[in-house]
Amino acid sequence: MNAKAYYESDADLGRLQDKTICVLGYGSQGRAHARNLHDSGLRVVVGLREGSPSFERVAADGLEAAPLARAVAEADLTAFLLPDPDQPQVYRDFVAPALGPGRTLLFAHGFNIHYGQIIPPPEVDVIMVAPKGPGKIVRELFEAGQGVPCLVAVHQDVSGEGLAIGLAYAKGLGGTRAGVIETTFIEEAETDLFGEQAVLCGGVTALMKAGFETLVEAGYAPEMAFFECVHEMKLIIDLVHQGGLKHMRRFVSDTAKYGDVTRGPRIITDQVRRTMKDILAEIQTGEFAREWVLENRAGRPVYSALLRREAAHPVDEVGDRMRAMMKWLGSGGGS
Repeated sequence: MNAKAYYESDADLGRLQDKTICVLGYGSQGRAHARNLHDSGLRVVVGLREGSPSFERVAADGLEAAPLARAVAEADLTAFLLPDPDQPQVYRDFVAPALGPGRTLLFAHGFNIHYGQIIPPPEVDVIMVAPKGPGKIVRELFEAGQGVPCLVAVHQDVSGEGLAIGLAYAKGLGGTRAGVIETTFIEEAETDLFGEQAVLCGGVTALMKAGFETLVEAGYAPEMAFFECVHEMKLIIDLVHQGGLKHMRRFVSDTAKYGDVTRGPRIITDQVRRTMKDILAEIQTGEFAREWVLENRAGRPVYSALLRREAAHPVDEVGDRMRAMMKWLGSGGGS
């Protein structure tokens, strides 16, 4: 069964008109949420730690900032736009003491609620609004009169208005201009983690490195391996993004299409699919969440060591040299 979608006429900004929204964090998503909500006519206070350099940036954006305790105390709705590992402590130290009937907690990811890192009291609404795009795009499309599709979910609905409040918040972001899909905290958390691990980050980066290494080990120039296995990935993904697999296949050669449909299944074998199912099971049982929580509590030793190893991989050294030839990529370019 297809998920239900909501649009502009389904959402009423009036649900939040007389409310104070506290946005916790002013990174990419936090800044986009705060600015879009403010420009939609809603009252926003950005909650920051004492001494945070973001106070100046918030002021420069024409918004109000306040220390965490004060911002949360004033809020009718508190939106968690902090990194997942930072949220539980901020919740315990600043948010939980200020909670009471009539308050709403909003998340942009289901991780901490689904895996029990944050357990709200039963008298508050707990909802999620998750834009399916980076903060930069959330802001740019809003300014252009468009919007990024969002997800909406209700975990606790004491007031009976959880969905309506979530849709009003999504409308303030511009999300109802594109469409807001109804989901659950469980579904969002588990599919998001799986997509990151098995496909978007883990799967794609491992595939690109394996292709690069295979060609280099066979004696081909690293520059050629980089172009064919890393650089051109964006060209293919852009075509898929624009119109799906069928669209991409209209724009590549017949030779590429034949290699695609005959060799692709030999790469993604039954063993790979079994591994994907194992990864999904680790997510569903909470094994991955426990591992990640413990890694953070230990100071991230494994995480940091693995990132250092990845940063030293030849594919990035070669990529840096190749990108230096492509001035049009700018400083933000990269594979």
